[in-house]
Amino acid sequence: MSSPNIIFVITIVSFIYFYSLPANGDNLQDICPTYTSPDQSMFVNGFPCKNPSNISTSDFKNLLLSQKGETDAFLRSSVTIVTAAEFPGLNTLGLSNARTDLEVDGLVMPHTHPRSTEMIFVAKGVVIAGFIDTNSKLFQSVLREGDVFVFPKGLLHYCLNSGFDDALIYSFFNAQNPGVVDISNAMFGGSESEMVRVALAKLVSLNRVEDVRVDDNGNLKDEL
Repeated sequence: MSSPNIIFVITIVSFIYFYSLPANGDNLQDICPTYTSPDQSMFVNGFPCKNPSNISTSDFKNLLLSQKGETDAFLRSSVTIVTAAEFPGLNTLGLSNARTDLEVDGLVMPHTHPRSTEMIFVAKGVVIAGFIDTNSKLFQSVLREGDVFVFPKGLLHYCLNSGFDDALIYSFFNAQNPGVVDISNAMFGGSESEMVRVALAKLVSLNRVEDVRVDDNGNLKDEL
């Protein structure tokens, strides 16, 4: 086999091998609670471990999901995500979790988790949950107390309270930092973006379209 062909085969095999590795690699030690320091100067893919002599049981207990979050006045919902940054014991375990509180008619806007699959468990209430695949096909279901639903990794998904009482959802992720991409904020949240300023400048209120498009003689204007 010629040298270029050997290099090609090695490249393909290496690619397949590394692609097959999990997003969060296997542990190299039993436990590795997150080490946090206000003057941290080293940044790695993940979090450094605490000194083993300083690890305690408290590193593996967290109370952030035991209390209801402050619901947004407009969406009437709140989402509390707990990752290895807030829960030291999760570091290197490839796990994180969240709590979602939904008031009546509360909504969690469409968003994605680029680094994780999400499984939700309805602890209270009636919820409509759904996701959209890359072929724009909708998968949606009505969930009741005790039901479980899964959102595949990276796909756009949402949920809303369709009952007459408050709803409570617990989520579980197979990554210690799933990441969140909110579609509306991603598109228009950065008001300082030049693209956003240009886009907003071109938006015309529907009740002014006729005034903008037609002059006093009823002729269409050449420009907006």
